[in-house]
Amino acid sequence: MHKNSRIFIAGHTGLIGSAIFESLRNQGYQNLICIDRRNLDLTDQNAVDIFFTHTKPQFVFLAAGKVGGILENTSYPANFITENLAIQLNVLRASHRINVERLILFGSSCMYPRECSQPMNENALLTGHPEPTSIAYAIAKLAGVQMCQAYNRQFGENKYIPIIPNSVYGPNDDFSQSGHVLSSLIVKFHNAKKNSLKEVVLWGTGRPKREFIYSADVASACINLMSCDLSDIELPLNLGCGSDISIFDLAKLIAQIVGYNGEIKWDSTKPDGAPRKLLDSQRLRALGWSPTVDLQGGIKSLYQSYCQNCAS
Repeated sequence: MHKNSRIFIAGHTGLIGSAIFESLRNQGYQNLICIDRRNLDLTDQNAVDIFFTHTKPQFVFLAAGKVGGILENTSYPANFITENLAIQLNVLRASHRINVERLILFGSSCMYPRECSQPMNENALLTGHPEPTSIAYAIAKLAGVQMCQAYNRQFGENKYIPIIPNSVYGPNDDFSQSGHVLSSLIVKFHNAKKNSLKEVVLWGTGRPKREFIYSADVASACINLMSCDLSDIELPLNLGCGSDISIFDLAKLIAQIVGYNGEIKWDSTKPDGAPRKLLDSQRLRALGWSPTVDLQGGIKSLYQSYCQNCAS
């Protein structure tokens, strides 16, 4: 991938896509192809075909999709499976038709079995049932990974690269009620501090453990993969930082960073989700990548960004 290559970033305003866009721009890539959802509906096959015919991207980062936390996944499973399947099918099919040089598709750690040995190795995929609260999204993402592998097998080249990042956080995260756990906790503790609340009630028990990776680290890994020799690499590739933290300890850390000193209570009548999701990222690390942002530093940076751009 060269500085003048035509590079399409699908979802360039989202969490992962915006990090990729900023990193590429800062590194001097000059031909970035971006379009928002108002002007291109990626679930519309005809619109996607016309767009690819007109722009002819050489490299594609497929960072677009419908995402959300436990509440969103359990409330709108049909939307999650339908929209993500459609986006993946349309973009991969159009990419193959115009013969792109390489494409990265993002899976999810929720694709792994709910009860899975830790850290989770890529070979554990499809060996058990995913967590029920996110199964529709997980099945859609599993289908996307299998589509990449099917194209690679049928046409004899590892040009469609499925990446499985763990819980990503960073600027341009979703700070609404439907957001992921880390961004949601930032909002809860920020509002509790602002309104001088004596306590914050959180879902579940706090016992589940999660691995978090900063969006800029995801971007650096994926940009590196666009130029790596992948001829002998087994796909997909996990993408994580290598350590995890309980939701209980994460909540305490975020409360400390935000400056909230009230009580944290846990509503154990609400679901926890999977007990643990730590990825084995040795395949990716063997290619020379390693993360650079630690969790505490990343949360501090994200909270500063939230206060500057999102907080009311």
